[in-house]
Amino acid sequence: MPLVKIELFPGRSPEKKAELAREITATLERVAGIKPEATTVMFAEVKPEDWFVAGEALGSPAKI
Repeated sequence: MPLVKIELFPGRSPEKKAELAREITATLERVAGIKPEATTVMFAEVKPEDWFVAGEALGSPAKI
């Protein structure tokens, strides 16, 4: 039973997330033979100021 967790910046619509979840589920079914009802897709929205790369927040003034 796969759990696919996607962490991303806020801003995608519920419809876009649903589309993405359907596509991921379909890909796991097609490629790995996993039944759709066994796949869970979870989105976690992270604010840019809480996401750091190389010690710097992606939401810092130098990055936006």
